[in-house]
Amino acid sequence: MSRIEQRLIELGFPLPEVAKPVAAYVPSVVSGNLCFTAGQLPFVNGVLPAAGKVGRDISAEDAKSLARLCALNALAALKLSIGDLDRVTRIVKVVGFVSVVPEFTAIPGVMNGASEFLVEVFGEVGIHARSAVGVPALPLDSAVEVELIAEFA
Repeated sequence: MSRIEQRLIELGFPLPEVAKPVAAYVPSVVSGNLCFTAGQLPFVNGVLPAAGKVGRDISAEDAKSLARLCALNALAALKLSIGDLDRVTRIVKVVGFVSVVPEFTAIPGVMNGASEFLVEVFGEVGIHARSAVGVPALPLDSAVEVELIAEFA
């Protein structure tokens, strides 16, 4: 077992199976020494634990937990392409989408769920650039979607 997968277990988040794409795409693609994941929803065993808009149906704190699950699923997609998460030399960028009501503006706080998790898992290697975007809707009425770009050796 890789050092990173052991760390995930210690944190209480064993690496899940790669989430099955909900449309015509693949979970991750390698180009050079970068791996790009597709947007990952917060599936747990193939099921969304919550759906709806943040600020109406889902609290900001619950959405932050969903963002963490999205990041975990992104790590599974990353492993699919590179074979071993110990090969990651840098989480380069995280892009997060949060389905919100128009007046909800705490989108960066929601996305901290993914960002803080990646730093917990990888340490300094997990510090990254990020975009956090509020949107009117996401696939399957998910509240959060996260994609990442990772550099690996």
